[in-house]
Amino acid sequence: MKTINRRSKVYRLTLLAMLIAVQVVLGLVNIPQPAGLSITFNMIPVAIAAIAMGVSGGVIVGGAFGLISFLQCFGILGYSAMGAALVNVSPVLMFVQRFCSRALVGLIVALIYRALTKRGVKSQISCTITGFAAAFFNTLFFMSLLVLLFGRTEYIQNMMAGRGVITFIVASTGVNAVVEMAVAALVTGAVGVALKKARLI
Repeated sequence: MKTINRRSKVYRLTLLAMLIAVQVVLGLVNIPQPAGLSITFNMIPVAIAAIAMGVSGGVIVGGAFGLISFLQCFGILGYSAMGAALVNVSPVLMFVQRFCSRALVGLIVALIYRALTKRGVKSQISCTITGFAAAFFNTLFFMSLLVLLFGRTEYIQNMMAGRGVITFIVASTGVNAVVEMAVAALVTGAVGVALKKARLI
C-alpha cells in the first residue's frame, strides 16, 4: 500500500511539474492582438490538471498560470503591455485580476469535471466540456475583473472609447475567445481520452 501511495505521489508531482513547465513555455508564445490582449492556450494545462488531479491540481496549475501572467506585467517570462500599464495603478489589484481569477478557474473546472463524471458522461465529452469551460471562464473572469477593478483608469477608458461594457468585452475578446475555447476543447478532449486509455486518470 505504501509503495502504491508513493508512486501516486510521484506521478502527481511529476505531472504537476510538467504542466507548470508547459505553462512557462505557453506564456512565451502568446499571440498578440490589436486590442492589447492576446490569444493564449494556457488554460489547456489547467483543464488537464483538473481532470487528472481534481481540485488541488486545477488550483495549483491555474495559480501557476496566474503567477506567470502577473510576472509578465514586469517583463518576466514574457511581456504584457496592458499589464505593464495597469500594474502601476495597483499591483495588488493586478495580482487579484491575474492570479486569483486563474486559480478560481482551476477550482471551477475541476468541480465541473467531477460533476460530469459522477453523472456518467462519456470521458471524451466530459474532457472536452472541461477544456471549453476552462477557456470560457478564463475570459469571463479576466475581462470582468479588468473592467471592475480598472474600468475607471485612463488606459481602459481609452480602450473602451465610449462603448458599453458588454460591447467592449465582446469587441476585445471576440476572436480570442472563440479560438481559445475551440482549441482548448479539442486538445483537452484528446489528451483526456489518451490519459484515460493509459490508465493515468
